[in-house]
Amino acid sequence: MPETIKEQTVEQLGGPSSVLARQRRDHAEMDRLMDRYQALADGEDRERVLQETVQLVFSHAFAEETVLWPAVRRSVEDGHELTLRVEEEHQQINDLVADIERLSPGSPEREEKVRRVFALIRQDIRDEEDLVLPRLQESLPAAQLRRLGTAWDAVRRSAPTHPHPVIPRRPPGNAVLGVPLGLYDRMRDAFGLSASRAAVKKVLTGLAGVLVLVAAVAMRRKRR
Repeated sequence: MPETIKEQTVEQLGGPSSVLARQRRDHAEMDRLMDRYQALADGEDRERVLQETVQLVFSHAFAEETVLWPAVRRSVEDGHELTLRVEEEHQQINDLVADIERLSPGSPEREEKVRRVFALIRQDIRDEEDLVLPRLQESLPAAQLRRLGTAWDAVRRSAPTHPHPVIPRRPPGNAVLGVPLGLYDRMRDAFGLSASRAAVKKVLTGLAGVLVLVAAVAMRRKRR
């Protein structure tokens, strides 16, 4: 059985730019933020830490689903089963956080959902570091892990930072919808805007118009 990436050195993981090292750094930051939230009393600081946690978790998961899990499915013998397990965890986290964002801060129901989502995030981290990522490490050379890390980081920097039920868990659907929703989320984060279904609908309507236009241009070129 391959060794968990949790206890390996950065050099063993392929260097600081390796996707394995990048994943582990994000996981450590998630753990730190969740511990910080649980240590704080109710208030603005606690809510800010929760929002930072959500933003990191969702951008991280989107990069995994867009870049990393396809590589696992291509390279690891039972990659489909391994990635399906973490995708199911991601969907549960998505649903719980969507509920949390609709509930009032400090309410007992909301705190119970936060507790549950933190437990799921910690389980997801363990599944990735102990089961999925060691198998990828066995299958790919360090140079390829570093190339994956570069692609993963580029996607994470522009990924959605909040739950969206319309985003599929796998490419190409998640990659197509992730671009406009990532832009919307990051504007929302920057200006402190609350979630709005109407705003999301406008984003998706705009995206649909762009896709129709692109398809029409492609068809015209094909006929020539």
